[in-house]
Amino acid sequence: MRAKRLGFFTRLLDKAAPRQRYLLATEQIIHAEAQGFDTAWVAQHHFHEDEGGLPAPLVFLAHVAARTRHIRLGTGVITLPMELALRVAEDTSVLDLLAEGRLEVGLGSGGTPSSFPPFGLLSDERAAAYADNLAILRSAWRNETLSDGSNRLYPPAPQLARRVWQATFSVDGAARAGTAGDGLMLSRTQPRPADSLDLPLDEIQNPIIDAYLDALPAGATPRILGSRTAFVTDNPQQARQLAEAGLRRQAENAHANGQPLAGDRLDDFIAAFDVHLGSAEQVLASLQRDSALARVTDLAFQVHSIDPPHSYILRSIELIARQVAPALGWIRQRPATELTPPRTDPLPEDIR
Repeated sequence: MRAKRLGFFTRLLDKAAPRQRYLLATEQIIHAEAQGFDTAWVAQHHFHEDEGGLPAPLVFLAHVAARTRHIRLGTGVITLPMELALRVAEDTSVLDLLAEGRLEVGLGSGGTPSSFPPFGLLSDERAAAYADNLAILRSAWRNETLSDGSNRLYPPAPQLARRVWQATFSVDGAARAGTAGDGLMLSRTQPRPADSLDLPLDEIQNPIIDAYLDALPAGATPRILGSRTAFVTDNPQQARQLAEAGLRRQAENAHANGQPLAGDRLDDFIAAFDVHLGSAEQVLASLQRDSALARVTDLAFQVHSIDPPHSYILRSIELIARQVAPALGWIRQRPATELTPPRTDPLPEDIR
């Protein structure tokens, strides 16, 4: 079995003004590269700053590409139904050139339902729009003539057709990704059945992985990314204190959107939102109970919806690289910088 790749994922939700959010996320990705992470992933969200702070992931990744050298840069995901497919093809082709071939293109059909109408689309039309746009995108990347019969994509980017990842919550979506030979993206936000709110995440995602693998063409190399919330600290109690505000905020959003939750204690939220937190030993033990992670080729860790202060995110990145990921099948390809000393300053004012 080949070694897993290690990724850092962010929705750019640091508690700061927009420009500062982008600067902090850039520093986090630079730090992940310094610690040996293989990939960095950013999400796209329109309008709703508390759900995701980045409407233009390719613009942001162009900035990050100029500040990094090795780490691969991925979209997790571009919400393709809301995009003009040819513009995505052009922007990704230019970015991949500037990033020296480091771009990974994750695509999805979902998004906040209220975000679709400003783009001239209803949420229930997204599946058809996604399929149409994906076909245009693939055609452009493969250097086929465009709909007018004469033009082709410039600069050409046939390599990007081999770096597509599709995000899905369903067995059918996984089968479509597998049939196409694309990568499969699995999220920690996987919905639970209404009658099985306590169903473990791996019990839902293992059948999705099965469908993907069954549909892959003969000889195709599987690419399966599992994204999980993991927040590692030197002080486990501090991790819980930092998690309280963020997870309660997510629970409030869930209730507002009609999503039922089982219980209202911190431990209930940790279970409901599939959060792995505490010391490196505690997080590793928790992750090792997730049987789906044993089957993925790529591990991607995020701190959402805890969203702790920036310095704690940097420390968590270090501890994951040094003490967690190697035990999950990751092999570091480049030397890491030294660990920073453990924090001794007090907790932020708002969580004391």
